[in-house]
Amino acid sequence: VLYEQEGVFIHSSCGKNDDQDSLIAGILRVIEKENEVVVDWRPLDESLDTSNILCAGKDSSSVVEWTQTPKEKCSRGADRPSSYEAEWDMVTTVSFKKKPHSNGDATSHANGESKWSFLFSLTDLKSIKQNKEGMGWSYLVFCLKDDVKLPALHFHHGDSKLLIKCLEKHVVLNESPHDERVLLVKTQKSLSQSFENLFDEPSYGLLQKWKKDPYVVTMGRFSKVTNYIFDSFRSSDPSNQRRPPSEMADFLNDTIPGLKINQQEEPGFEVITRIDLGKQPEVSRREPVSTEEWAKNMDSEGRILDVDYIKRLIFKGGLCHTLRKEAWKFLLGYFPWNSTREERANLQKRKTDEYFRMKLQWKSVSEEQEKRNSRLRDYRSLIEKDVNRTDRTNKFYEGEDNPGLILLHDILMTYCMYDFDLGYVQGMSDLLSPVLYVMENEVDAFWCFVSYMDQMHQNFEEQMQGMKTQLIQLSTLLRLLDSGFCSYLESQDSGYLYFCFRWLLIRFKREFSFQDILRLWEVMWTELPCQNFHLLLCCAILESEKQQIMDKHYGFNEILKHINELSMKIDVEYILCKAEAISMQMMNCKELPQAVSEILGIETSSVTPDSDTGEDESGAELGCTTLYQSISTPVIAANGTRDGAQQMSERQSLAPA
Repeated sequence: VLYEQEGVFIHSSCGKNDDQDSLIAGILRVIEKENEVVVDWRPLDESLDTSNILCAGKDSSSVVEWTQTPKEKCSRGADRPSSYEAEWDMVTTVSFKKKPHSNGDATSHANGESKWSFLFSLTDLKSIKQNKEGMGWSYLVFCLKDDVKLPALHFHHGDSKLLIKCLEKHVVLNESPHDERVLLVKTQKSLSQSFENLFDEPSYGLLQKWKKDPYVVTMGRFSKVTNYIFDSFRSSDPSNQRRPPSEMADFLNDTIPGLKINQQEEPGFEVITRIDLGKQPEVSRREPVSTEEWAKNMDSEGRILDVDYIKRLIFKGGLCHTLRKEAWKFLLGYFPWNSTREERANLQKRKTDEYFRMKLQWKSVSEEQEKRNSRLRDYRSLIEKDVNRTDRTNKFYEGEDNPGLILLHDILMTYCMYDFDLGYVQGMSDLLSPVLYVMENEVDAFWCFVSYMDQMHQNFEEQMQGMKTQLIQLSTLLRLLDSGFCSYLESQDSGYLYFCFRWLLIRFKREFSFQDILRLWEVMWTELPCQNFHLLLCCAILESEKQQIMDKHYGFNEILKHINELSMKIDVEYILCKAEAISMQMMNCKELPQAVSEILGIETSSVTPDSDTGEDESGAELGCTTLYQSISTPVIAANGTRDGAQQMSERQSLAPA
């Protein structure tokens, strides 16, 4: 419900005394449904005698049909003042009949719905007539397409301006040049149906939503952004010329607050001159880690013997699916790497109690309490909306009343109790879905999700600092990798790399198939071969598309469209190999810029290869070159040190009180 107002009346002079209006009190709502926004009015008193007036119905095009029945007309009072608006006694001259429906949509009055109720979709709205101040209470008259007018709605207990403001978020309203009391709905071109299941809303509406909440628009409609933007900025003259791309780029900067990047003002900004990184090495991948390999690397008490070794195996090949349920708990930090089976069992027991205590907090909130807690209501509403459209083609979530959907909902609601300041932001359901799919357990999925959100938290914070930082870092890496391509993107006003926004926000969840995402995420969670490996994955994808973008001279619009259409068409194994090769290129560079070293977490000593270091047995098994093994060893050792400190802390937390 976007808007709700009681005390909205219809004035009918069909009563016994024509000198006095019959007032029909009602409640007016603007409701956002899945595919449309509708205006709904219905009376508060359902016991009215409606024998004179029948209800309005919808025809197949969703336009309310109002049929005049001359013999049912009531005469206007002869002493009615001439200044009295005709709309006030609209009901006097018109009665409302259901239009017959061939598809069986028509319902009889016997179904219990009030004969006074009506609703219409905003896509059917043509104009709104309003009275001016100083004429008593305000009223509005909605005129639909084909010049069909609805009864005037009188706002006895409130100003109609709030309703107008609500409607302006979804349609463009312009004052009529012929009558200042009339607001005309600006006609918009229908939206392209080429990408996703679209919502019938004007381009302007999307832009307003984008400016208000870029996350929602990015998640729900990002692949349609190009057409929306250009449709909304087309001039109204017959030539229908588009504005220049530079103006469009300025609009993008304005609509995502805080994301405008001025590199000269960013701390640590470094001008990167052209550096020869050399040829990208050939990289191969291995088979996924098997249950046998995993078991061999575990002692009798269940401790992982060689954490660095098992991480390298996972990085090079991922995990077989049967192993994921156990291994992901380690990769995400739910289980400490050095814990025993007994310690992990005790940890799960404590975490189970903690989870259900938090779940009980929102489960025990009464309806009366929730009425006074707007944030909790908003979180619940958004979660319910997102859950119903998250991975519904996956068997784990498909169908109605699916237990997987219930778990998805409950975990996200409980996370709001865990981190009420952040609560729920659209996109989180995308991060939880694969985790729950693998865990098949509510408690384990929750705590793994908590660990994942610890990594992703900044992506969802209101100031969007995490997204801004990643876009700056990606730009820095891409410029080192291919300054010519960067210059081309800048010449097309695409240098800010906004088209990578969704990649970074939810870690490629919408770009790869569900099974490929399982592989991609577990590789990234190893934190090998360097920090921010996901940024190198972005570089790998962009470099793969560079030739087509530049050869075909794609502009701002075409670049955005092309990148969006890559969804579900990217080969995950190829991109992992390419990203690894890029990391080897950069770590092998003797003149690696300081800014790049910091982004990738490479110490100065680690960027110079040690020619005396040869392959060890694990290096040969993994198919790594001598150079890669010698480069990656210091990074892995550094990670091992961090892991050791973390393990000591976690071991202390696992120790009995």
